[in-house]
Amino acid sequence: YWLCVEPKEIVWSQSRLALPSMPLMETKDLSSFIYDMGSYPSMLRLVVNQFSNWEKADWRLFNTFDKLEGEVVNWMASQWPIKTIGPTIPSMYLDKRLEDDRDYDLSLFKPGDDDCIRWLDTKETGSVVYVSFGSLANLGEDQLEELACGLKQSNRYFLWVVRASEESKLPTNFSTEASENGLVVNWCPQLKVLAHPAMGCFMTHCGWNSILEALSLGVPMLAVPQWTDQPTNAKYVVDIWQAGVRVKVDEKGMIRREEIETCIREVMEGERGNELKRNAVRWKEFAKEAVDEGGSSDKHIDEFISELACN
Repeated sequence: YWLCVEPKEIVWSQSRLALPSMPLMETKDLSSFIYDMGSYPSMLRLVVNQFSNWEKADWRLFNTFDKLEGEVVNWMASQWPIKTIGPTIPSMYLDKRLEDDRDYDLSLFKPGDDDCIRWLDTKETGSVVYVSFGSLANLGEDQLEELACGLKQSNRYFLWVVRASEESKLPTNFSTEASENGLVVNWCPQLKVLAHPAMGCFMTHCGWNSILEALSLGVPMLAVPQWTDQPTNAKYVVDIWQAGVRVKVDEKGMIRREEIETCIREVMEGERGNELKRNAVRWKEFAKEAVDEGGSSDKHIDEFISELACN
């Protein structure tokens, strides 16, 4: 919108920003390279360059589905020809129409074994907190300590993915001391984990792929956005889709162990937890409906292929 409809430098003269088809956004809900343009100049250039030929494109395909972002999709469709084709996760996790479509066949990291799946097999339904902040997030040592202590204090089973390069930041002997309730790994097959019956909630950095996977598999979320589009994604998870809670930071930008424990209990326990789970399962059904035969994304893919063949 900023680039194509109303190009200008954003000036923060008020605490909230209104954009077409979107809820009122506070600064904490906006992409990091938008509300503070000097903070990530290379990322801003990268994103801007992605739209350099926007007006010349014949097709604009989006990894989302109509019911998930109905108002946004409708507004954009009134401006440009767009098609939603998501969620683009393997068929066997959704409509099960393609038996050999079980994985992305692409990973930034070398897959390990399935020890974490065997560990999950020993846990009760809906009892595990899965924690992963993606392949790029870089948490400080103090923040990792708060997170580790919060997970321990929750007295919940947890599966925590910590990259090998980050492992030295964990509290001394944490993996061993927490082994009764927790498992710390360097990598795991995320789709398999989210689809596992033991999964109770997903503590996530709110990257778009992770959010789509969680919604498509009916898993409520603990939103811990870091940068780029993640704050906006978290806003939708909590306020629009009502499938999770946002973990609050303190005045120093830190997430404290008490807040982590409180949020885990909110998502995993009581009527509030049940409500979030019901909402997540509802989005799972909508996602399946979109990619199933005759669904909105299924039809859009067919239309795109037909148009491509004709041209």
